[in-house]
Amino acid sequence: MKCPGQDSRYWGKDSIFEEKCPKCGNSVEFFKDEPYRICKRCGHKFFNPRLDFGCAAYCKFAEQCLGNLPPELLSQKRDLLKERVGIEMKRHFQRDFKRIGHAIKVARYAEEIAKKEKADLPVVIIAGYLHDVGLRDFPPDLHEEKGGEVAEEILKRIGADDELIDKVKRIVSSHHKRPDDHDLEKQCVYDADLIVNLGDDFQKGKIDRDQLERAISERFLTQTGRELARSILIEGEK
Repeated sequence: MKCPGQDSRYWGKDSIFEEKCPKCGNSVEFFKDEPYRICKRCGHKFFNPRLDFGCAAYCKFAEQCLGNLPPELLSQKRDLLKERVGIEMKRHFQRDFKRIGHAIKVARYAEEIAKKEKADLPVVIIAGYLHDVGLRDFPPDLHEEKGGEVAEEILKRIGADDELIDKVKRIVSSHHKRPDDHDLEKQCVYDADLIVNLGDDFQKGKIDRDQLERAISERFLTQTGRELARSILIEGEK
């Protein structure tokens, strides 16, 4: 069965259109599924500005539908995939809103840390969403190891590439263990998870203010994580 989005039987009037060549201004006709066209006047090859990334961002059959995927799509594929992962995480935990809320916080803080630390953003965010997926079906002492396998299953199901799967699985499988200095993406997730857990412990009275201050000074792996923890957990209390 051909993908309905690429099957011309389902196309409307706007499925064939004209765009101006960015080099010479000549009108170039596009079909909506064409990644590129070559201007007949100047020979410039340019990207289809109306190409719908939609399912092509994560579908493993996208290249068969669209031909060789353009660099613009490849560069955005992982960024768009992280939105799907957030949805899959919620489906995985179903009505366990505590776990869902925790994962969303970790992913959000991990993103903030990764941006300043210049880490691989999609890897960090996706690992943040999936870091605790093992807790649904496995006891706490096994949830890291088994969680890596669950994360792998989820990412394979939505068409993630092998490199991304390997990186995320490695983080999820050992996210409570202090990573070495060379694994920046894992450091970002580790620090983000620590922010949320310290905040929970402080609110529940498991640690006092002095212990919280000491943990922020000693336990974080990135400067950005330390600063973010202080901003949220200390300055946010004032």
